Amino acid sequence: MKPSCRLLPVHRVALMGAQMDVVTPDMVMDFIAGTRGRQTIIANHNLHSLYLFQKSAEMRRFYAQADLIEIDSTPLILWGKLMGHEMSRAHRCTYLDFREDFWARAAQEGWRVFHVGGAPEHNGLSKEAILRRHPRVRLEVRSGYFDVKGPENDALLKDIAAHKPDVLLVGMGMPRQELWILNALDRLPPCAILPVGAAFDYEAGVMYTPPRWAGQLGIEWLVRFAHEPKRLFSRYFIEPWTLIPCALSDLFRRRRAPVNQYESGARHNP
Repeated sequence: MKPSCRLLPVHRVALMGAQMDVVTPDMVMDFIAGTRGRQTIIANHNLHSLYLFQKSAEMRRFYAQADLIEIDSTPLILWGKLMGHEMSRAHRCTYLDFREDFWARAAQEGWRVFHVGGAPEHNGLSKEAILRRHPRVRLEVRSGYFDVKGPENDALLKDIAAHKPDVLLVGMGMPRQELWILNALDRLPPCAILPVGAAFDYEAGVMYTPPRWAGQLGIEWLVRFAHEPKRLFSRYFIEPWTLIPCALSDLFRRRRAPVNQYESGARHNP
C-alpha cells in the first residue's frame, strides 16, 4: 500500500481476502476535508468488488493505492460482525445514503466537485437535480463514454486539471472506473478521488433508486435484482459462490486467533 496521509484514527480489518476500513460516512467527509489539496483515493468494497479483486491483479493494484476503503455492503458488515469485528450498519458507506450530507458539506466548504460518468444526455439532468437541492455547489460533469486510451482521454484529463477539483467522482461502473483511476493517477490533480458507480444515473432519474430501508435491512441487492434480473443475476447468484474459499479462510483464521490478532489495527496520524 502506498504511503498515505492519515488525519483520522482508522480501523482496518482483513475480511473476505481483502483489507477494508471501518468508517462511517461522517468520517469519510472529515477525511475529504482534512486531506484537501492532496491526492487521495477513497475506494469501496462490496461482494462484487471482492469478486473482481480476487480475479484481477489490476484491481488488487488499485486497492493497494487506496488511502481509505469504505464498506459498501450490509451483508459484508454482518459477516464482519459474525467474525468478531466491531462494526455495525452505521459503517455502511454508499453514495445514496450519504449524498445529501456530502453535497451539503461540499457547498458549505466550497469544494470544487468534478464528476466523470454517465451518458452525455443525462449529465445535464443529474447536475440540475443536485443544484436544485444544493444551489451553492460548484459542480462540473462530463460523460463517461469515451475511449480511455485515445485522444478523448487526454482531453478529459486536461479538462479535469484545468478545473482543479477538490473532489473527483468517477462513475463508470466496476471495474472500468477503478482501472481508469489507476491508469490515470499520475495525471490526475491533487484531490480526493472516489469511484461512485451509477451515482449520477440515480440523480438523473434514469435508474431505479431502491428505498433506503432496503439497504439498512441488507436486502437492497434483492430489490435491485427484482428490477434488473438479467443484468444482475450473475452478480448476485453466481459471483458470491466464488468467495466461499475466502469465507472459509475467515472462519479458519477466526478459530485460530482472537480477532485483534488478525486485524491490521488502527492507523493513526503520522
